[in-house]
Amino acid sequence: MIAKNISQRRLNVGSDGLLLIKPWVNGDAEMLMYNPDGSIAEMCGNGLCCASKYVHDHYQKGKKQLKILTGAGVKVAEIQTGRTGEAKKIVVNLGKPIFKGLKIPTTFNKAKVLNEKIKIGKQELSFSAVSMGNPHCVIFVDDIKNFPVAELGSKIEVHKFFPQRVNVEFVQIVNRRELIQRTWERGAGETLACGTGGAAVAVLSHLLGHTNNKVTTHFQGGDLAFRYNGAGTVKMTGEAVEVFKGEMVSHC
Repeated sequence: MIAKNISQRRLNVGSDGLLLIKPWVNGDAEMLMYNPDGSIAEMCGNGLCCASKYVHDHYQKGKKQLKILTGAGVKVAEIQTGRTGEAKKIVVNLGKPIFKGLKIPTTFNKAKVLNEKIKIGKQELSFSAVSMGNPHCVIFVDDIKNFPVAELGSKIEVHKFFPQRVNVEFVQIVNRRELIQRTWERGAGETLACGTGGAAVAVLSHLLGHTNNKVTTHFQGGDLAFRYNGAGTVKMTGEAVEVFKGEMVSHC
């Protein structure tokens, strides 16, 4: 209920979700992520950047590397500071992609879910899927600006192919080093950026031969850089900025 209330755009703080940070005896912190509809998200790449900045600036200032426990396991964040000593740029290791269809999860019992067909109404689309700790469905399009993201994303999110719902990425290829992306996040709708979604796209676009192992992805909310060499983990580099502070008061 708190996540749903605080995430309302015009009646409260307004956000893509609620992050809770608490102490963790085996590392620097534990991060819990709730979507605007109140559901739990296993992972959030941008949320991990924000949590890492908060933990560094308020509790671990000067520490160059943080270990954060998430619903998708332990993630490591490398901190790059600005002139004031506060975290400015953060490199997060988002872990290894999961390709097996049933583990993403999808209903496809395949080693990799690539270039499959999905029918939404009268429209048939080609998609590939991967998990970055949470499930992603990636669709390459020619005109990302005018693509009906909300209309199709909302239907694909709850499609029978994805038993735990799915995040849907719509992507336009600029060149072998650049992509433009819009994301429909499960439980949140279209968001201005998505870290794990960007990682999923970087993995699949490289695997399908569209891009190199390093790519910059342009989101409506800014740019993120991803590195994936075709085996091993995915690293994401982005900035996190503290925009305001507040206090919640309960009247219960």
